[in-house]
Amino acid sequence: MAVQNSLQITRSGTGGYDDDGRAKRTGTLWSAVAHIITAIIGAGVLSLAWSTSQLGWIAGPVCLLFCAIVTYVSSFLLSDCYRTLDPVTGKRNYSYMDAVRVYLGNKRTWLAGSLQYLSLYGVSTAYVITTATCLRAILKSNCYHKEGHQAPCKYGDAVYMMLFGLVQIIMSFIPDLHNMAWVSIVAAIMSFTYSSIGLGLGITTVIENGRIMGSLTGVPASNIADKLWLVFQGIGDIAFAYPYTVILLEIQDTLESPPPENKTMKKASMIAILITTFFYLCCGCFGYAAFGNQTPGNLLTGFGFYEPYWLIDFANACIVLHLVGGYQIYSQPIYGAVDRWCSKRYPNSGFVNNFYQLKLPRLPAFQLNMFRICFRTAYVVSTTGLAILFPYFNQVIGVLGALGFWPLAIYFPVEMYFVQRKVEAWSRKWIVLRTFSFICFLVSLLGLIGSLEGIISEKLS
Repeated sequence: MAVQNSLQITRSGTGGYDDDGRAKRTGTLWSAVAHIITAIIGAGVLSLAWSTSQLGWIAGPVCLLFCAIVTYVSSFLLSDCYRTLDPVTGKRNYSYMDAVRVYLGNKRTWLAGSLQYLSLYGVSTAYVITTATCLRAILKSNCYHKEGHQAPCKYGDAVYMMLFGLVQIIMSFIPDLHNMAWVSIVAAIMSFTYSSIGLGLGITTVIENGRIMGSLTGVPASNIADKLWLVFQGIGDIAFAYPYTVILLEIQDTLESPPPENKTMKKASMIAILITTFFYLCCGCFGYAAFGNQTPGNLLTGFGFYEPYWLIDFANACIVLHLVGGYQIYSQPIYGAVDRWCSKRYPNSGFVNNFYQLKLPRLPAFQLNMFRICFRTAYVVSTTGLAILFPYFNQVIGVLGALGFWPLAIYFPVEMYFVQRKVEAWSRKWIVLRTFSFICFLVSLLGLIGSLEGIISEKLS
């Protein structure tokens, strides 16, 4: 087996090198759109009908549109921070943490890094939960079809979570995001497929009912406190469904130049957010219109729909395929950061830096690294174990959304933009962005409170 150093492998791409000495980047507008859609349209889309039902017909759609606008503004600000000082010719920042370090210093880098990796780790855990829920829903759907809708069709979660974890250990052999365009394209197609099925079933149910269900104030609760908890949790779920800021710079680092990466990224963000918002509004609103106060927490696995059972099965299978890719999109930045840190920390370690070429029959040769195998396997095992301990879909999603929404999607991008563009304190732009940041902070805080209360209530019940 031939042994190579990790740096040699990084530089072994064909077609020359970029201005930073790395292999030529080949990402395009459409590969970026695919990465973004894979990152955004994930587990969150399935909870939007429930979130809309908690907020009602006015606040629900308004909250969805508000989060879409916030996401675009934050992506617009952050995409200019990929290169230091000059967004076209400046030095590249390969990750979110690199950008924070350059613009805001080491202290805030530790805070940003902790929140970013906690958010990425949490999303990976949420995807394990969602996958098990979908696999269980397929079995339930077939059971209900054969035994009737009142049959006691009960299945556990843990086995399916472990199966998903096993698949992710194998998928973790993919070196980095640069080698994942095909995974994102497949995942994006799957996300469109199951979102369209959920939308179609919602529209069909509304037509069959002959009326639009729901109310302006949403699902009633026994008292004001319970209603507020559910509203806050719904806000947290919507906040989880949109932002992809934590991996934006990692996606931007895959783009070819020219044209300038920031222009391509802004255009990709606009396209992806428009597509996503259309699907989100349709899924959230038609799901609520179909079921009203009985809207399930997860549109395709909560059994608002029973028939046609084969279509429900197909939609859930599409979700599983999408989450296989989505898990990697959110895990690769952590893998990359750990690889880079260990390579710098232990430059002479063969365990960390040496790659071994493996050739299996009828398959292309690929590189193996012992450190990557050990760390990535441990990472997948830990997310799977945490998902088994806390298998609460809506509440977990709400907490993750609230934790990452303000600091990562708003605060740090705004602060970095101030530094890069030298925005003066108390200027009109400064006041507008500070106000925008404060409003988003309040939204994030409310979502976090509601979702934590939901997890505590579920665990104690």
